[in-house]
Amino acid sequence: MDITQLILDDHHEQRRLFAILEQIDRSDTDALSSIWDRLAAFLELHAQAEEEIFYPALLETGIAAQRTSAVEDETLDAIHDHNEIRDAVADVARHRVGSDDWYAAVAAANLANSDHMAEEEREGLTEFRRLAAVSQRHRLAVTFAAYEARQYAGVRPVDKDPDSYVRAVEKREVPANGSLAVGSLKQD
Repeated sequence: MDITQLILDDHHEQRRLFAILEQIDRSDTDALSSIWDRLAAFLELHAQAEEEIFYPALLETGIAAQRTSAVEDETLDAIHDHNEIRDAVADVARHRVGSDDWYAAVAAANLANSDHMAEEEREGLTEFRRLAAVSQRHRLAVTFAAYEARQYAGVRPVDKDPDSYVRAVEKREVPANGSLAVGSLKQD
């Protein structure tokens, strides 16, 4: 098990749910609402899991490999993208399900999410596979899967300042063992 694969699996599920929405008759507002509610909750849960587990590890690993600038830029961009996705998801709620405006808002959320996933797949995930040991990617995968399982009902969406996010992760005291004390990765 590898955290990068779990993230890719989540991306596939997000794409699948957006595609399902496109195939439901617009008059079936109950089905549209159900699928959208599941997707909206999943998008936030995925973003939070990445922010809690993946991006701190990417920063830690990149800094250790003297790739600070690259991983900082990738993380800043990802947190900014997550905020844009949150805003797009919130906009969908402002419209009547099945209306032209609702579909336009869903399409905007899909675009924001698709742009983020493509960039993350090209950059952050690729960089992490190059820099992180398989054992670390496995430990993070276990933490990531458990986090998503514990939060199956969703998490509250909260925009984050990308610069503050990166600085807070980097300011954590890194013990001699190199762990940023992320989730169950705390080493005794």
